[in-house]
Amino acid sequence: MWFRVNPQSSVPIYQQVIQGIRQGVAQGVVQAGDRLPSVRDLAVEMTLNPNTIAKAYRELERQRVITVIQGRGTYIADLESVPDRAQRIGLMVEAIQQLLVEAHHMQMTVDELLELFHRVVSEWERAKGRNDQ
Repeated sequence: MWFRVNPQSSVPIYQQVIQGIRQGVAQGVVQAGDRLPSVRDLAVEMTLNPNTIAKAYRELERQRVITVIQGRGTYIADLESVPDRAQRIGLMVEAIQQLLVEAHHMQMTVDELLELFHRVVSEWERAKGRNDQ
């Protein structure tokens, strides 16, 4: 699998699976129409409980990141299934607000957060460029 989970992280395992798959889509590691392993196969591959993978897949399907076709498999969804622009902006505003709350509790200034954001974006773009080749 192209992503890893960290059992010692405070982030729940199922959430790490969701983040890993979403990141893989965003970075072009997997693309619309690509088949994902079955719940059982991914659980074995990652040595996780199948219920954890099933929970992650259910949430990814709810978020329209994946499509589950009974009897055929689980696939990365087509980008046409994402929410419209207004919904996307609303979701991003919520995510940014959550990030600001986390930064506050970590005693980071807005300037520190912005610097970190720019650094991560630069690293992301470099990694994405490597995946496009």
